[in-house]
Amino acid sequence: MRRTCILGIDVGGTKTAVVLGDDTGRIHDRTEFATAPQRGLEAALHDICTHAEQLRQRAVQQSRAPQVASVSIGGPLDIERGIVLSPPNLPGWDRVPLRSILEERLGLRCFVEHDGNAGALAEWYFGAARGARNVVFLTMGTGFGAGLILDGRLYRGSCDMAGEVGHVRLSDEGPAAYGKAGSWEAFCSGTGIVRLAALRFPGRWVEGRNSVQELADLARSGDRDARAVFAEVGKYLGRGLALLVDVLNPEVIVIGALAVRLGELVLRPARDEMRREALERATAAVQVVPAALGESIGDVGALCAAIAAMGGPPAQ
Repeated sequence: MRRTCILGIDVGGTKTAVVLGDDTGRIHDRTEFATAPQRGLEAALHDICTHAEQLRQRAVQQSRAPQVASVSIGGPLDIERGIVLSPPNLPGWDRVPLRSILEERLGLRCFVEHDGNAGALAEWYFGAARGARNVVFLTMGTGFGAGLILDGRLYRGSCDMAGEVGHVRLSDEGPAAYGKAGSWEAFCSGTGIVRLAALRFPGRWVEGRNSVQELADLARSGDRDARAVFAEVGKYLGRGLALLVDVLNPEVIVIGALAVRLGELVLRPARDEMRREALERATAAVQVVPAALGESIGDVGALCAAIAAMGGPPAQ
């Protein structure tokens, strides 16, 4: 059976990937480059379209010409109109009509989805949440957001703002992100973790100079300060999880990006804190797992706005 070929675009605060895939979630080709939003919107759009055209030309030579384009990008968004509404990790992307721009420049029908929703769909269609009806997906990348599958359907809310959990304040004090100190994003995003380390141990770590991976390597080697940072990250990750468990009663919470790379370094303390904070019956009903799609979740998620618009993946 011939599959629908999709040109997928995953726009993150740090990197952007352009992929060629299909409606079974398979990736056939990809390229990746730095988003570098400080260069301005037009430079980023130029890079996206240039790499997209290169992939399309290769795809045509392989008889896989894409039929639609699909975008995953951080919110807030007006999803129906495909407008990007000033994401905190993409400065300068203010009311950008991304769907219409890409349709004009690429000559393909285009669908745009919040990256949290796209990740939720990817894991629901092809990953750790297959078969579940109530799912939470957490991005846990440069930023921190969520996608919700509730009662077997993607839930966007009344104005596409469902899942902006990074904005939730978990403490009156702490690093700042998403416009407020002590937010969930400030404690648990990639940007926030380095900021937290610099705040707790000034002089040892500096925001913009150190990386989460450096901190993780130190923690795994037994460094006391680094382990303290990740213990705090795990604590606040778990407190946020407890809120989701008590409010939404999901079957599975899937966490992408950093949870895949850090593993039990943050997941073990997070699960422990969640069990202390959440209702026992709801806690017993939920699994908290890293994304089964691993590092490929952004690529597969980039296809999912189009896959969802077509009614989901084809029957196996």
